[in-house]
Amino acid sequence: MNGLSVAVVGATGAVGGEFLRLFEEREFPVRELKLLASERSVGKSLRFKGEEIPITLAAPDAFEGVDVAFFSAGATRSKALAPAAIAAGALVVDNSSAFRMNADVPLVVPEINADAMRGARLVAVPNCTAIILTMAIHPLRRLGQIERLIVSTYQSASGGGAAMMRHLENETRA
Repeated sequence: MNGLSVAVVGATGAVGGEFLRLFEEREFPVRELKLLASERSVGKSLRFKGEEIPITLAAPDAFEGVDVAFFSAGATRSKALAPAAIAAGALVVDNSSAFRMNADVPLVVPEINADAMRGARLVAVPNCTAIILTMAIHPLRRLGQIERLIVSTYQSASGGGAAMMRHLENETRA
């Protein structure tokens, strides 16, 4: 069979939905798709390539036969489930902050250091702001050594999830 068995942990979230959209748009070679989420989403389904795919529980036993697992359900869920996915033989691509500061886990921006993934079973994805900044700076860095760089960013409250959005809303009313 051609293609990969792919799992998306956090499939019902904004990033999980974006993974699905990109898989379709870029014709990612998906042979089998497992949509994994919390108990409150189990039993629902999401559409992918014209098919309704059922959502199942994101649990340690959900990764049997999975080639690649994309995690977008937060650091706590990644720390709890990534080891099980790796033990089942999957390559884990983690979009949370769970493993970003772990020296043993490659932090990858594919356009810049895709070779760092070679042989890895777990890959961390940098923060979205760091990715954009790295993409902008990389060509300059190849031209010569950057002696100093001062950057200011504004982070969206939505990156902190629903609780952060409620906190921001409450602060704006105060």
